Formats: sequence, C-alpha cells, structure tokens
Amino acid sequence: MTRWQRHLVTLALLAAVILALFWRDAADMAGIWWNSSTFTHCLLMVPLIGWLVAQRIDLLRPLAPTFWWPALLWMTGAGCVWLVGEAAGVALFRQLGLVLMLQGAVGVALGEKLVRGLLFPLAYALLLVPFGEELVPLLQTFTAHISVALLHLSGFAAEMQGVFITTRAGFFEVAEECSGVNFLIAMLAYAAFAAHLCFKSWTRRIVFVVAALATTILANALRAYGTMLAAEVWGIEAAGGIDHIVYGWIFFGLVILIVMLAARRWFDRPANDAAVDVRGLEGPIRFAGPGRAVLPAALLLPLLFAAWGLLVAGRSAPLPPTMAVEAPPGWREARVGGIPWTPRFDGADQRLLRHFANAKGQVVTVAIGGYERQAEGREVVAFGQGAVDPDSRWAWSAALPAVDGGKTERLLHPGPVLRDAATWYVVGGDVTGSARSAKLAGLKARLAGGDPRALTLIVSSETAQGGRDAIRDFVSASGGARAMADRALKSR
Repeated sequence: MTRWQRHLVTLALLAAVILALFWRDAADMAGIWWNSSTFTHCLLMVPLIGWLVAQRIDLLRPLAPTFWWPALLWMTGAGCVWLVGEAAGVALFRQLGLVLMLQGAVGVALGEKLVRGLLFPLAYALLLVPFGEELVPLLQTFTAHISVALLHLSGFAAEMQGVFITTRAGFFEVAEECSGVNFLIAMLAYAAFAAHLCFKSWTRRIVFVVAALATTILANALRAYGTMLAAEVWGIEAAGGIDHIVYGWIFFGLVILIVMLAARRWFDRPANDAAVDVRGLEGPIRFAGPGRAVLPAALLLPLLFAAWGLLVAGRSAPLPPTMAVEAPPGWREARVGGIPWTPRFDGADQRLLRHFANAKGQVVTVAIGGYERQAEGREVVAFGQGAVDPDSRWAWSAALPAVDGGKTERLLHPGPVLRDAATWYVVGGDVTGSARSAKLAGLKARLAGGDPRALTLIVSSETAQGGRDAIRDFVSASGGARAMADRALKSR
C-alpha cells in the first residue's frame, strides 16, 4: 500500500466513524436539503465540492500526506461546538460541529500542506450547514416596507399591518416563502463559488459577494411590489399566477444573470488559472506526528463527545401533578368565544390553557407547556413552537414592545382578526423572553447539572378584547411573569 493509499484509507475510516456516531445529525441535515426549498441548492453543492477537489488532485499529488497532530485540536473544538448544540438543543450547532469534525479528520489524515491546498473546498463545505432562517422576520418586514413605499410612489393606496398589506386589489401577506430568505441563502452559496472562480483579489471577492446579497434582497422586494402592482392592473388571480412562475422559474436566474453581467468587467482571474498555487506549499513538513499516536486519539475524540452528549441528555425532573394558574385580584376565570387560538407545544409533558376576564371587558388567554426535560422534538425554543402554530391559520404579523421582558408580537387571522401574545421561557430557573437567552440557560442547566425542567408561558389577548394592554394588566396583577412561572412550577 502506497503512502497516499494509507492516508486516504485512514481518512475514510475517520469519516466513517464520525458519520456513524453522529448519523442523526447527518441524516437531519440531508433531510433538510431534500425537503426544504430554502436548502435544496446544497444537493448541488456536494458534487461542486467534489469537482473543486478533483481540480486540485494532480496539483497536490506530489505533496506527501502526513499525520498532523494539531488537527486534533480542530476536532476537539468541533466536538465542543457539537456538544453545545446537543446540550442547548440547537441543531445548527450540532450540524456545524459535525462538518467541522469531518474537516478536522481531513487535517489529521492528510496534514497541514494538503489542508492548505484544499482550503477553499473545506471552507465552502461550511455552507452545507442549514442556517439563515432566523432572518425571515427581518426580511419579511423589510420586503413589506419597501413594497408599500413603492406602491405609494406609483400612486396606489396601500395600508400595512405588520407583514400584511391591504390594497384596492386585495389582501396580501409577505409570508415566510416571500421573505426571500431562500434566494438570499442560495445566492450566498453561488456568490462565494463564483467569487472564487472569477476573482483573485480578496477585495473584489468580498465586494462581489456583498453586492450580490444586497441585489438579491432588493430584487425580492421589487418582486413582491410587482406582484401587488400586477394585481392592481390585471386582478389578484392573474397576479398570483405570474408570481408563481416568475418566483419559481425565472426570477432568481435573472438576478444571477444581472449580477454576473454587472461584475464581468472586474473579473481578474484567467479562465485557465491553476486551482491552487502549490509553490506556497513547499518547504519542510511541520507538526507531523506518528500515526500510531495521532490516529487512536482522533478515533477517541468523537467517541468521548458522543458519550458526553448521551450523559447530558438523559437527566429529567418531574413537574407538579397540576400546573397552577390563578386568577389575580380583579380577574375571574371566563368562557370565551371568537376565533379559536391554541399555541403549539410539541412533546410537552403537560399543557394548560385557561381564559380570564375583568370588569373592564379585557379578556386574556394563558397557555403553558411544561417539559420534564428538553430533547430533540421537545424544546421550548424551536421552529414552529409557541404562539404561532404553522398548521393553524394564525400568522405572525409584527413585533410589539415587550411586556415585563416577554417577547411580544402581533398575530393575524384572516378576517382580519388581530391578537397580541407575550411569551416567556422558563429554563434552569431563569425567566426570559429571549429565545437566545433560553437556549443559553438550557445549555448551562444541562452541562452544569441544573434544573432540567422547562416551560413556555404565553399570555394572549385579541386586540378587540384589550390586546397588549390587557396582557400587561393581567401580568401586573399576577405579580409578574416570574411569579406566574413560580406558581406553575410550585417553586414557591
């Protein structure tokens, strides 16, 4: 067996062990590529990475692969990222840790010089990690504001309620699918690839990527404006058909074409330029280690992190038999009508939904989802969880000023019916309205042996029944969100 064959077999063995130990994260990531329209471009990125590596094979073949012990630190850092994701229930960190660990395996098996020669394909592989959907509310709001401004400039009347726009032609929602986040993420992958192939100057590469992303955001806002403009001219049914065709098949291609034509005059990398300059890879081998020491350590690291993940994931604590929500002074339990609203608490061990009213005619609904422990599919902070159930007809409309530190937002039901909701997360004894703080509290509790229980507390009210003011009055009369959470958990 030649030296190259020995090191490639080692790399295959390390990769197989890592994928076998963290198969759930690999399968989840591949499932997102296959099922989510936002990340289907990743299916194309995998063969593109293979092509980038193939471009470099003949250039790198004269280099001698080595076992590189500093890459063990790379794998350790990757394992820590994965463990943070496992403890905090953040799939993004688990999947990022997996990709980083595979990159570290390349370093362990092939050595510093080959890592440098493969640096762009390795870095480009980071874009295989699904990320960016947290930008959806921001992009929805931006698109709605630009669309309304352009409609007003065009002489058409339009009113905006969060991400919902009313014109003479009809009622429009800048939905998640219309936020342009799928365009933005796909454009990032395309622009990074094109910048590497077309430019040698790092300044030009960075300017090109930033300009491509900005163009995509503005173009998506113009697309939404064009849809509403078409509805004014030809009717809402015709506009819906045009939107589908343009958005799905033509629009993104046109944006790419415009970006490439605008940047073409600044291309400074010849078409026949070498994929990598091997002259900078000459010189003595540094930090090489014996395979009999480096390889066992590389195999042991992912095993240790996988075992640690199992340890922190297994702790739980019982919830009270019944979570208590009391009517505060001036309020009484009530029956309500109107449009039904039920939040979503997947995997919750206990759920509670109660309604209260006061003499001023204010009505609130209190919802609690309690968890003896958090795990995959049973988290207080996750996509589709909380005040807006994606399977219901309620949709997020706008952010509102916080009530007692809780995340406060406006929901809309076709009609339209408006409802305000304030959300608090109780994790590891901390009460917060921030999803990020809740994740950090969960991470701290699981790694440091804190209280594994968690709950989501939501107080909601239709705007016609008091809305945010009713929520504020009810929470204040109850002694604050922390007092409500303590009573629910019987902590005092």
